Amino acid sequence: MPIRIQSDLPARAILEKENIFVMTENRAASQDIRPLKIAIVNLMPTKETTETQILRHLANTPLQIDISLVRMENHESSHVSEEHLEKFYIPSSEIFSHRYDGMIITGAPVEQMPFEDVDYWNELCDIMDYARDNVFSTLYICWGAQAGLYHNYGIKKISLPQKAFGIFKNHKTVDNDPLLRGFDDIFPVPTSRHTTVSKASIAKVKDLKILAENDEGEVTVCKSGDNRSIFMTGHLEYDTETLANEYWRDKNKGLDIQIPKNYFPLDDCGQKPVNTWRSTAHLFYTNWLNYYVYQETPYTYINS
Repeated sequence: MPIRIQSDLPARAILEKENIFVMTENRAASQDIRPLKIAIVNLMPTKETTETQILRHLANTPLQIDISLVRMENHESSHVSEEHLEKFYIPSSEIFSHRYDGMIITGAPVEQMPFEDVDYWNELCDIMDYARDNVFSTLYICWGAQAGLYHNYGIKKISLPQKAFGIFKNHKTVDNDPLLRGFDDIFPVPTSRHTTVSKASIAKVKDLKILAENDEGEVTVCKSGDNRSIFMTGHLEYDTETLANEYWRDKNKGLDIQIPKNYFPLDDCGQKPVNTWRSTAHLFYTNWLNYYVYQETPYTYINS
């Protein structure tokens, strides 16, 4: 949340130079406040788990948020009941009659398929196109980030020789960006994907700015120049046991899966994993909601 100060306080110039949000008395007195409208386009098969993971982080702020869960109409979900979808989700076509302060597009277990072969690809493209003018800031996660970079900028995904799997160390590539405010110099991000996007390809796009990368030299976070599209290639929303569940699922299927990096103590899969990314995750979602949604969205944006 912003700090309310007198407009002539000497510290104001220093804080603003560091890109720390401060609010003068005049602005505070005239500020209108309303609930934020956030749409979550949940592409994960385990919808109830993903709902809980994301909502846990969105709820970790003093902001009031009105959530709309969105399902794809051209896809039959096999891991969740139709009753759950009908009761708690709106069909994707319904979002086109609304505007949103923010939108989250999740990952999906279809990364090894060409984008155009995904049965809801055209539907998702319509949502991404609509979001450009009708959502103030959209957060794309993992496969969702790759989909957004491909559809909006033509950046192709690249297959990895081995699955990127584990808790990867990351560092900021810029100073004082609000999205990463308060992050440690080195911060962990859960990662689980078979594909990546080229750092060089992202760097060539003038409208994109790289904010963080991992120790493998891959881009972890980038954003559009107007801050209205945020791309996170990892899974900060993951629970402590999520990677363990993925590991044992694939192991029991007889798949060639390596132990997640930096996850089990001493790389011993018989030990209980330790969550090292929870505070980073809370901070990331709080920063996004505060600096890129709440502080920037005009009060009349939803009804304009």
